Amino acid sequence: MNKIALWKTLLILFVMLIGFLYALPNIFGDDPALQVTREDGSPVLAATIEQAEEILNQNEINFNTIDFQGNALIIRLSNTDDQQAASALLRESLNQHVVALTLASRAPRVIQNLGFRPMSLGLDLRGGVYFLYQVDLASATQQYLDSYQASISQAFRSEGIPVNVQRNIDAIIFSFDSEEAIIQAEELLFLLDPLLDVTASQSAQGFQLNVALSNIQITQRQNIALQQNILTLRNRVNELGVAEPVVQRQGLDRILVQLPGIQDPSQAERILGSTATIEFRLVDFENDPFEADRTNRPPLNSILRYDRTGFPELLRREVIVSGSELTDATFMYSQGQPAVSIRLNAQGAARMLDATQANLNRPMAVLFIEDSPELVEVNGAIELISNRTETVINKATIRGVFSNSFQITGVTPFEGQDLALLLRSGSLATPIVKVEERTIGPSLGQDNIDRGRLAVVVGLITVMLFMILYYRAFGIIANLALISNVVLIVGTLSFLQASLTLPGIAGIVLTIGMAVDANVLIFERIREELRNGVTPLASIKAGFEKALSTIADANITTFIAAIVLFTFGTGPIKGFAITLAIGIATSMFTSILVSRLLVNLFFERKVRLQSLPIGIKV
Repeated sequence: MNKIALWKTLLILFVMLIGFLYALPNIFGDDPALQVTREDGSPVLAATIEQAEEILNQNEINFNTIDFQGNALIIRLSNTDDQQAASALLRESLNQHVVALTLASRAPRVIQNLGFRPMSLGLDLRGGVYFLYQVDLASATQQYLDSYQASISQAFRSEGIPVNVQRNIDAIIFSFDSEEAIIQAEELLFLLDPLLDVTASQSAQGFQLNVALSNIQITQRQNIALQQNILTLRNRVNELGVAEPVVQRQGLDRILVQLPGIQDPSQAERILGSTATIEFRLVDFENDPFEADRTNRPPLNSILRYDRTGFPELLRREVIVSGSELTDATFMYSQGQPAVSIRLNAQGAARMLDATQANLNRPMAVLFIEDSPELVEVNGAIELISNRTETVINKATIRGVFSNSFQITGVTPFEGQDLALLLRSGSLATPIVKVEERTIGPSLGQDNIDRGRLAVVVGLITVMLFMILYYRAFGIIANLALISNVVLIVGTLSFLQASLTLPGIAGIVLTIGMAVDANVLIFERIREELRNGVTPLASIKAGFEKALSTIADANITTFIAAIVLFTFGTGPIKGFAITLAIGIATSMFTSILVSRLLVNLFFERKVRLQSLPIGIKV
């Protein structure tokens, strides 16, 4: 009567086997480890193992094993202190390599070779640094409007339209002498960009066009700036050598950065939040920089800047090459001095070649530009202000012709490493400022893991004891299904490699309590059928069939709530929603199918069954 089809039985067993295999690596735990990869993505050479072993042995740092994992080298250590010390040594010694803090599973090699990996742990369980940045979207809009001002003015000059230009915060104001000129200008603006918000007016001063960005353009530009900043931050995080980082948008104007394994936030903060670039300019050697500094009036075609010692320098306004035209920047030592090796794209190389050919034996300077944004209170409101510093870090006489490859000096080793990293990873589209920072140590992360594991175990044991005491033998069946559910949740998280966080653990604990709801509904329905005089086997069949719709309704509504939380939530809320949704799906499978299979296994052959051990007397 209650026999399940063979294909259903095989399907249930197959799903449980796959879930068990994916959950298995989590039993063995993890070792603190270092992941060593090459900057160019090519496989690590075998000689690197010998070099790493020699460095660690010379500094008396104990390590467990060093072996290959794909294109990377995995170094397992005994504790996090050795991990931090080994990381600092290897980053200094292994050139052209990225050394990242990570965790290495202790699972046997055969399990790892089959592709089974433990769950990915979130920042609150693994330890690391959490940053929340606010993006200056107003600056992005101003930059976009600046570019329009230059291009529109150039277009008017090309068409021979006389115009005067003024600028306010939100718009560009073009003034014309005649009505014919303003009509021609309007037609030209429509051809340039029909989305621009153009308003014509007439006053005593003449005819004017007020050109502003439309709401569509402002929204598009702000989204582009935010996406470019996210991409740049990801590049910088990769340069820092962090395994499994998180860089994602949060809300309208904020970016969340999580760096698991990083315990010193100072370097990460300095690199992530900096907007730095360089410019190559010719030095104005025809005028006196001290006179310009005294009068604060540099010549018309020059700008006044200062070197690190406060010495004034006059530089030509024309920029030969800027940081946007760099393709690579690498820190190195040249003749015993720290230097940054620069490579330019084709356009920058052509301009550098022309400049060096035309200016042999004349000085050229490297101007380092850095924006440091900060939140300040202005008239009772918090605004994002960007502080720009421009420093001459190098001045040298052009002794030869060069184009796409050269070196700059005049930097300290510390500055050179940071400058090379920032130039490689690209510039931020608009300044960002840190609004929140949290550092979670590895000991606190381990404490969170221990407490989370304890919560799961206590919750599981409590529910299992209740089910056994209340439903007797059927309670044991429900408990077996509950254990199967936990295995499937862990296996699914391992398969998806979704980061498990503290809220995620809360979702698992909640799911454990909810998972037996379906069994309770089924068992209570079986009890009701038995009270009505229905035979035990018929009661079992009726209990599973008649309770199904109620179980589905209750779980579907909760599943919808989990989807809403995942869609509109951020960070911890998403972690909770993921485990809740997975737990609902797996609990439906185990409570209905696995429980039915176990009940049939114990009772389907007892044709003359007179009663059921379900906690009541029939």
